[in-house]
Amino acid sequence: MIRYQFFPRSRGVTKEIQDVIDCFKQVETNIDSEHNELKSNDVLMHVRPYLEKIGFVVESSKKTADKIDVPVLFGQDNKIDKSFNADALSNDGRIVIEVEAGRATENNQFLKDLFEACMMFDVEYLVLAVRNEYRTHFDFDIVYNFFETLYISNRLRLPLKGILLIGY
Repeated sequence: MIRYQFFPRSRGVTKEIQDVIDCFKQVETNIDSEHNELKSNDVLMHVRPYLEKIGFVVESSKKTADKIDVPVLFGQDNKIDKSFNADALSNDGRIVIEVEAGRATENNQFLKDLFEACMMFDVEYLVLAVRNEYRTHFDFDIVYNFFETLYISNRLRLPLKGILLIGY
């Protein structure tokens, strides 16, 4: 079952964000974590054709040539000094997508994804897809509660317009 929540909760989803949600819904039965034990790359493989149809570049393998580099720091002559990899990126560079499986909460990968999205040049939205459940815990709920606390406390301001959390 696909679940999602957009943060901050005081704003609704844009058309582009809804299009991403719809891509995940297209493959819901194939990626549902209650019935499937897929790795993140396998989930990305299922959703890739739908994301590409709506104008996303999607990582096709872990080979260096197939990775999607998003600039973070620029040096002399506008040369990219630092970049982070993304699982998918909208053609306009405003929406970055990260798909996580087992490491989402066990290794706090979702926090690294959040940090990197905040550092990426021109990125306005992070879409983070995590399993609804993994082993004995509920990753979607764990990440949801973290983001909810982050936004409600209002103690940390993010440079993003929003975060879409998707549970699969």
